[in-house]
Amino acid sequence: MNYTSEIFDNPALPTADRILFFIKTKGPASTTALAQALEMTGEAARQQVQKLVAAGLVEGQLEAVSGAGRPRQNWVLTEAGYGRFPDTHAQLTVQLIGSIRQLFGEDGLERLITQRETDARAVYAQACTAPTLPQRLEQLAAVRTAEGYMARAEPDGADWLLVEDHCPICAAARSCQGFCRSELLLFQEVAGPGARVVREQHLLADARRCVYRITPIPA
Repeated sequence: MNYTSEIFDNPALPTADRILFFIKTKGPASTTALAQALEMTGEAARQQVQKLVAAGLVEGQLEAVSGAGRPRQNWVLTEAGYGRFPDTHAQLTVQLIGSIRQLFGEDGLERLITQRETDARAVYAQACTAPTLPQRLEQLAAVRTAEGYMARAEPDGADWLLVEDHCPICAAARSCQGFCRSELLLFQEVAGPGARVVREQHLLADARRCVYRITPIPA
């Protein structure tokens, strides 16, 4: 069971939190879609959404429809809504990166990235030991979720997708994209020489999440 199903299937969690997670992981959603996903009546979903609107956590976004029909309103997270998901010490991290760049230059910053990559490589090498590619990707997704990335691995035809619905170091990555380059290299190492890893969606390119496509390479 991945983290999304754990949240949606957990009635102990407040409905408002489940709605926020749904929009975070699935993207803009209508009241009807939320009601269906959370198995509640349309009126109950509408009431929950209105509470989130009043709290400034979600807002309406009109979606154009073909033909002469009225535009449909979907719900999206506001900046405050995104703030409900952790961004690990964002301001302090950005300040530290700036200080390292000022004191030690780009070479010093590259050494920092290399050290972080070395530490992560040791963790992933220990955690991702399964004999098959799908199993290793499931293990990688579990490790990344533990690190705050809300990750999951899912099949897509003959390929696999590693989907990360959140980035806890997004502020740091915006200050230094070497972190993203390093992570892509690590994912390729976990996949092994029998697969190719390509980033298809990137938060820093204004996508709502990061998605990596893993394509097996025929022997």
